[in-house]
Amino acid sequence: MALAEAKANAIIERLRIEGHVEEDAQATLLITADTVVVSNGMVREKPNSKEEAREFIKGYSGGHAAVIGSVVVSNLTTGIRKGAWEKAEVYFHEIPDEIIDSVIDEGSTLHVAGGLTLEHPLTSPFVEAVVGSTDTVWGLSKALTEKLIKDNLVAAK
Repeated sequence: MALAEAKANAIIERLRIEGHVEEDAQATLLITADTVVVSNGMVREKPNSKEEAREFIKGYSGGHAAVIGSVVVSNLTTGIRKGAWEKAEVYFHEIPDEIIDSVIDEGSTLHVAGGLTLEHPLTSPFVEAVVGSTDTVWGLSKALTEKLIKDNLVAAK
């Protein structure tokens, strides 16, 4: 939640500096989000290196990870802000070392929370189950975002 809030604050401040926030504007909503992965009691954001990505993915192999996605909807006109988080769990079969090496060599692991995407063609066959919303795992829960938008607009009335 803190990261999604910080993103909203930074964007709103930049919009104010650049003169894009108008006092009499119609409702304009800003949606920010952040995702972290928790595995073996450790928070996993984007890995800093290929070695760290390998450590993350090996930790998921034959186990599971929780994905926590936060969403913040800020009304730029009223200042009302609504936020919440959602959790999903991903269970994995054993992931062979050669698959882990191939995924890491592609480079995408350094750009996503936890170092792994659910839908990657090399690793998706090793996903045993997802408990919760796949949208949460992908980084933005559609249902949660829709709820927060509605809550924000109702609160503005």
